[in-house]
Amino acid sequence: MQTQLLDTIKATEQGQEAEAILRTCVHCGMCNATCPTYQLLGDELDGPRGRIYLIKQVLEGKTPTIKTQTHLDRCLTCLSCETTCPSGVQYGRLLEIGRELVEQKVGRSWSQKIIRSSLKNGLSNPRLFQHAIKIGRAVSGLLPKHLSEKIPATIQHSGWPQTAHTRKVLLLDGCVQPGLAPEINAATARVLDRLNFQAMLAPQAGCCGAVRLHLNDQSGAINAAKRNIDAWWPLLKPESASGVEAIVMTASGCGVMVKDYGQLLKHDAEYADKAHLISKLTCDLSEFLPNFENELIAKINGYVGDNVSANVGTSIKQRVTWHPPCTLQHGQKIRGKVEELLRHLGVDVQLCVDSHLCCGSAGTYSILQSDLAQKLRQQKVAALEATEPELIVSANMACQQHLQTATTIPVKHWIELVDQILAELPSALPPTLTTDLPPRIKVSDSVDELTSIEVESLSQVDEGMSKAVQKKAAQKKNKSPSSHKNIRKSNVLDGADADLSAQKTVNKRSKKKT
Repeated sequence: MQTQLLDTIKATEQGQEAEAILRTCVHCGMCNATCPTYQLLGDELDGPRGRIYLIKQVLEGKTPTIKTQTHLDRCLTCLSCETTCPSGVQYGRLLEIGRELVEQKVGRSWSQKIIRSSLKNGLSNPRLFQHAIKIGRAVSGLLPKHLSEKIPATIQHSGWPQTAHTRKVLLLDGCVQPGLAPEINAATARVLDRLNFQAMLAPQAGCCGAVRLHLNDQSGAINAAKRNIDAWWPLLKPESASGVEAIVMTASGCGVMVKDYGQLLKHDAEYADKAHLISKLTCDLSEFLPNFENELIAKINGYVGDNVSANVGTSIKQRVTWHPPCTLQHGQKIRGKVEELLRHLGVDVQLCVDSHLCCGSAGTYSILQSDLAQKLRQQKVAALEATEPELIVSANMACQQHLQTATTIPVKHWIELVDQILAELPSALPPTLTTDLPPRIKVSDSVDELTSIEVESLSQVDEGMSKAVQKKAAQKKNKSPSSHKNIRKSNVLDGADADLSAQKTVNKRSKKKT
């Protein structure tokens, strides 16, 4: 795509970055085929190609209008277009630049400013958010439906393991998840405990910054990133001996943001190197847990230490449908890992048709663009329910809450299902639990008071873990050659293949019923 950016814009870092992105676009329009808002509205300007043209015009000097801003605001930032694009256009980054420029020139109404400020400051502050939830329950009858339905009647709390392990990982509580779904991190900690890992929280870490970034508050997002880096750095710096091997994300929306810290702060002299290491050590739970697949299979098949009991298999007989969040499959480019792991653990898991399309949650989108979000949710729920599941699992709390308000089928995080499988094993030894707050690493502790394992890069850790697990599995296999016969291995369905397979399943069932 040819460009003629204004000299004043071209001279800036943002302008140069935007021009480089624009020049990769060949305006083929393939992105529109997988864009939820284009599919819903049928307007060229509500698809990626149209929005790219709008941003290009602004960069070249055309005065943006409220209409320009509306089309950019309607974007979910699901990044499905980036997955589809054959030219590798970094649409998400271009949209951030375009939105910021348009907002500087068009501005916002006072009502919009109040709403967006409330979201930025309320959602990103865990304590303030939890107070808001309590107040919301009391006055839920007075709130608009799209707000009241997001407030759960009760919050489930369960125990957090207290066993100390040499190997540790950091979890991020974030901003909203502790108030709406604390069970996700608790279940993660219990599963990791059974694998001899201790899940820890850094006390000063908070919101990842995604909420502010999506609301055009780039400086606020950068400050949030720096705060988290400061909270984690004493535990992750090369000379530390904390034993923390990775930052494991249980919310894919936070994961895609933290993995981008290196890019966000690449020009910051003080934080660039730290941010790069933080991003390198950050992984989604679906990337971390498969390293221990053989150990999990061994536990499910009755192994206790070196003793082999009867092959019990998994006790989970539910029909499960997996909803991959956009931040996982498009933002982090992670596909197939959760389905594969669950299948290998004996779970009957499937995808729905159009699994690549957004459910409409998209952070604050479901509040700011509630009409579009509800229509997208209706489409997604219809596709999910067509698979006749007894349980829907996902990897992002916001998607779970959004979907649950429109279906009676339980919607949970997939790690809660793994936790349930392990908890129901006849041979499982229950972990030592407490209902107190989860263990938090004291960053002021001296190195001498911590364990003496050096932190390595995530790739090195993964390689070491993988070799250890393979060796252990081989030893156990020699002792009991038939122990894994009942573990069903299946190919991971992905993209169009998954959609086609799911559609065939639905069609077969329809024929049987008739």
